[in-house]
Amino acid sequence: MAINLMEVKSKRQLRDFIYLPEKLHRNHENWVHPIYMDEWDYFNPNKNKAFSYSDTVMLLAEKDNHLVGRVMGIINRRYNEVRGENTARFGYLESIEDQDVVHALLSRIEEWAREKGMTRIIGPYGFSDQDPEGFLIKGFEYRATIATYHNFPWLPPMVEKEGYTKDMDYFVYKIQIPKEIPEIYRRISERIMKKGNFELLEFKSRRETKPWVRPILSLMNETYIESNIYGYAPLDECEMDALAKKYLPILDPRLIKGVMKDCQVVAFIIGIPDMSAGIKQARGRLFPFGFIHILKAKKKTRQLDLLLGAIKKEYRGMGLDALMGMAMISSAQKAGFEIIDTHHEMEANVKVRAEMERMGGVVYKVFRVYQKPLV
Repeated sequence: MAINLMEVKSKRQLRDFIYLPEKLHRNHENWVHPIYMDEWDYFNPNKNKAFSYSDTVMLLAEKDNHLVGRVMGIINRRYNEVRGENTARFGYLESIEDQDVVHALLSRIEEWAREKGMTRIIGPYGFSDQDPEGFLIKGFEYRATIATYHNFPWLPPMVEKEGYTKDMDYFVYKIQIPKEIPEIYRRISERIMKKGNFELLEFKSRRETKPWVRPILSLMNETYIESNIYGYAPLDECEMDALAKKYLPILDPRLIKGVMKDCQVVAFIIGIPDMSAGIKQARGRLFPFGFIHILKAKKKTRQLDLLLGAIKKEYRGMGLDALMGMAMISSAQKAGFEIIDTHHEMEANVKVRAEMERMGGVVYKVFRVYQKPLV
């Protein structure tokens, strides 16, 4: 049967786009639903400012009168201007196990990108690195965590058959939380606090965190741009506020650590309890009772997921990571966590990866971003 591609234009088509993965993954044990309230905001140009500086197209694929796939094309103009690139992105690719469907969806996005003057395409990637990025290529036996893909094993090889090759791998480490804080961390922390005139920033309530949201995200913006973090696009203040609004309700203040010097935040790290079991049980719906499942999972989980972190350039290599790490481990111990999921660590970031391994971390998931020239 011929494959019919439809551009998402109506609210009904957008609903089909948002909920199609749930149908395709209905028997996929380790796939976790997105939070659908967030999905409706994310794909709404009136609520997601990234649409204002990006060209986008969303497609649905139909075969034999059934929806069989979807994909989104993105050209982040702000990112391209900052980096001097002409790069398009594909994201949110879903398909039945059918090479023809994958070919039809990716070919149309490539054609669209060429028409816009793009010379390269990468994916899967959203508007920024705060969105899901990279197909899972190792660790299919583990359940998905927040803001990550959990695709079928056969999807990456199908993408490769369309001429895509590796552009970047992300490693995810699993670290057993020690019962006692290593003595070396104590010594490093004491030396830093004594000689560097640094102050450890910790919180007990969400109210305490609110004044620090903008400084922390501003530091993330500064360091990620300066460090040329792969795929990162600068955020303005409105986008920072939107990011904070999205994550503040699920953050545990005890798992936010910062370092101050001269009354300014110079480093931070943020973790969250793994709530994927509750989100899956709630099927991504917060209401009428889904939020109860999520809150229960948040209390019962023994896994801590790292989310974001950064250190100001001039203070790197001074042990601030160890200082925050000691504080995070201490809080994690008190909260009853047993495992840390490090989230994505770039393959090229050998210093951070070496630190993870020094802490006993083991790679248990790998995600891959693909690229393809368009000329």
